[in-house]
Amino acid sequence: MTVLLALATSLLWGVADFRGGLLTRRMPALTVVVVSQALAVAALGVIVVATGAWREAGPLLWYAAAAGAVGPAALLCFYRALALGPMGVVSPLGSLGVAVPVAIGFLLGERPGLLQYAGIAVAVVGVVLAGGPELRGAAVQRRALTLTLVAAVGFGAVMALIAEASTTLNGLFLALFVQRVMNVAVGGAALYGAVRRGARALPEEGGARTVRSALPWLAFVGLADVAANGTYALAAQNGPVTVAAVLANLYPVVTVLAALLLLGERLRAIQAAGAGLALAGTVLLATG
Repeated sequence: MTVLLALATSLLWGVADFRGGLLTRRMPALTVVVVSQALAVAALGVIVVATGAWREAGPLLWYAAAAGAVGPAALLCFYRALALGPMGVVSPLGSLGVAVPVAIGFLLGERPGLLQYAGIAVAVVGVVLAGGPELRGAAVQRRALTLTLVAAVGFGAVMALIAEASTTLNGLFLALFVQRVMNVAVGGAALYGAVRRGARALPEEGGARTVRSALPWLAFVGLADVAANGTYALAAQNGPVTVAAVLANLYPVVTVLAALLLLGERLRAIQAAGAGLALAGTVLLATG
């Protein structure tokens, strides 16, 4: 069950990242984040009320609140690193946040078998290569590298925090709701600050009309991200965190394949090799 839930997480995150990436070509990235998460808050609010999940409120929700605060900050660092480039270095390094939940699993006493150790190593290398790292060219700015590593740690911290935010299904609904409320609050504050500094909140072409026309896809991105957090939390609670975290972090492979199939983007040899290694690592983890 852990393997299936973690793979579902990678599929959901990968598809959400792909669609979110397309949306950021038409409108500011922070606007995409804030609007998509606000729509997710609305949907989760209905679920929390309908299921009575609000009764599950307790100290564990501080984990969800922390995850909600860290997530947008990590994403902002990642976007800024991508702007500094080169993207072929920044993007694969961002997936190394998997080290955070894996390290926590080790500290909690989890000891995978030999095949699973091999699967972890192979899968992580595969994910990095699937991002198409630039092995030659301009040197990476120190600031870009620092921002990327900060973002990676933030992404990993969110995974670790949300896995600890609930112990029941209704508690998970409430935890995800609290996380998204914090996402909107922190992301909204960042967007407000950016606008005060002269940035645009609405697209140059179409303005608010462009945002309204994209609402279905914005909702899809927000809800897919929520669902991914939920399936990951269940995976981490029902099996080894080390296995769940690595399999969930295969999402860059999904994004790359979606771009290949839906946009006709050409897959570089190093990306094809990475995708193959990620698949081999998945098999080792599942059978180890």
